[in-house]
Amino acid sequence: MAWKFHNNAPIFVQIMDEIKLRIAKGELKAGDKVPPVRELALKAGVNPNTMQKALSELEREGVLYSERTSGRFVADVSEGENRMREGISLKYIETYVSGMKELGYTKEEIICILEKYLNEEGM
Repeated sequence: MAWKFHNNAPIFVQIMDEIKLRIAKGELKAGDKVPPVRELALKAGVNPNTMQKALSELEREGVLYSERTSGRFVADVSEGENRMREGISLKYIETYVSGMKELGYTKEEIICILEKYLNEEGM
C-alpha cells in the first residue's frame, strides 16, 4: 500500500478516503481482515493515534467492523458501494473543476476539454 498525503485535508480523513477507495476499487472486499493499527500506521508513516482515529471513524460509518478478539474487518457495504464510489468521484470532479476555474476556463471550455480527453482515451 503506497500512502501519499497532502496538506488539503486532515491526515485521518485522507486515510479514510484511501481505505474507501480501495473498497470501491475491489482491492478490499467484505470480510477482509484489516491489518492492526500499528502495522498500518507504520506502513503509512503516521502516528498510530491518527490511524486509530481513521479506523474508528470508518467503524462509526459502518465501513469497517470489529470482532472483539479477532480485529477489524471490511463490512459488507455492497448496498453503499455505489454511493461510496460516487462520493469519491465527486471529490475528483470538484478538484478538477476548481483547478480549471483557477486557470480561467469557462464551463463550456471545461466540458469541451474533458470530452476531447475522453474521446482520445477511447472512452
